[in-house]
Amino acid sequence: MTSTTITHHVVGQGGKYVANLEGETAHGTLEWEPGEERDGKEVRVVTHTTVPEEIGGRGVAAELVDQLVADARAKDFLIEPRCSYVEAKFKRNAEWSDLRA
Repeated sequence: MTSTTITHHVVGQGGKYVANLEGETAHGTLEWEPGEERDGKEVRVVTHTTVPEEIGGRGVAAELVDQLVADARAKDFLIEPRCSYVEAKFKRNAEWSDLRA
């Protein structure tokens, strides 16, 4: 099984999660921008999740979303999924409902 390393990078006012797979040059990304604060919490609006074809089908997008959710729990922010993939993941994971902005 290929090892995946996910890092977070600040990009302007928002950020980007980057998934690097061992032995691969292509990488997946999940991008977010700041939203309106809600209930005293930061809101991260997820705009895009992108995984190139050459690393597709390996669960990279799911790992990116899982890292975002783990960070939301650890850092106490909310998520507004505007990306269709992230929206679908939220619909399949009712236990994340408390993180939805």
